[in-house]
Amino acid sequence: MMISDLPTSDGTRVPSAAPSDTAGRRSDQDGQERMASVMPTPATRVAIIGAGRGGTALLDLLHQLRTIEVVGITDRDPAAPGLQRARELHVPTYERLADLISNHRVNLVMDLTGDPDMDRILREQTSGETDILSGPASRLLWDLVRHESALQAELLHSEKLAGIGSFAAGIAHDMNNPLQLILGLAENLLDECDIETVHDQARDIVEAVKRTTAICRDLTSYSRRASSQQNSLIAINGKLDEALKIARYAVALQDIDIRKSYQPDIAVKGNPDELLHVFVNLITNAVQAMDHGGTLTLETTAVQGATRVRVSDTGCGISADLIDRIFEPFFTTKPPGKGTGLGLYNIKNVIHHMHGTIEVESHIGRGSTFTITFPREAPTEDRSRPS
Repeated sequence: MMISDLPTSDGTRVPSAAPSDTAGRRSDQDGQERMASVMPTPATRVAIIGAGRGGTALLDLLHQLRTIEVVGITDRDPAAPGLQRARELHVPTYERLADLISNHRVNLVMDLTGDPDMDRILREQTSGETDILSGPASRLLWDLVRHESALQAELLHSEKLAGIGSFAAGIAHDMNNPLQLILGLAENLLDECDIETVHDQARDIVEAVKRTTAICRDLTSYSRRASSQQNSLIAINGKLDEALKIARYAVALQDIDIRKSYQPDIAVKGNPDELLHVFVNLITNAVQAMDHGGTLTLETTAVQGATRVRVSDTGCGISADLIDRIFEPFFTTKPPGKGTGLGLYNIKNVIHHMHGTIEVESHIGRGSTFTITFPREAPTEDRSRPS
């Protein structure tokens, strides 16, 4: 048995018996781990040089990481797309390189200019404590950013297509009714001689075909790959109504009381196709949680410089021990074959890409509320034409 000194409350040390070296090392390790979990990790302060396609993509990626602080971005071209994107994200922009990298305690400078002289210039103007990423390393990072973005898009699309299978029963029901009507009317027309009756039934057939076409159009629009529109203005209320219309193919809404509390003229910037998928997924999950009927509440509000969207149900709720896991990839509480486990994971990624947050409050037997908060956009010229 070994003897070790332990500190007392007044700073002196007293001997204490320790069972072995192994136990002592384990105790030290446990203490370090506890300290690491309590003490926050300081953010890495990053400066971006070059605001072209690479700088813009890198800015979007780094801005989502809570352990990174982008202190600013610069480019020789004042019209570079990355500078405009930085202003939208409230990231400082600089005309002069020296103004960016001085007096900011920059930990890492990322050079995406491709200028062979830039590495030398940066090393002359930065301290030895600042790391510089440029040249081939910078190009490799750009390739990784593009690859990560492509993988996220593929994952979102794959999960969307997997969910289409759950629409089959609703689609069959909604399409069978107008098809049966068309068939019956067409059979009647074979023996009908009265021209007015023929016209009336022909009009009924046209309306039935339009309903069937609308179903196909809705599903085709939903199942397509997300468009490249990353910053278009989206009318939130209309997008929620569109999602509700699509979700009814996946879940039965006849026993659900739907309540809407929409604040007028609510809009956010983002990808409309991706946001539609977010709303469809949340509404579908909410209705599936209410096996024997209940109330689905859709709410939009503008509060304190933010846009808030709430999707609430009165279903079974989520147990407290699962709340922290529901956004993990491949985690699902649904039976095999009923869910991919990627729905909420993709939802969180889309929302974070739009620089928003998602929170959930749930009580067993009382239901759940998912709250999405987006930063409000300043009025723009295209505000009158939201998607």
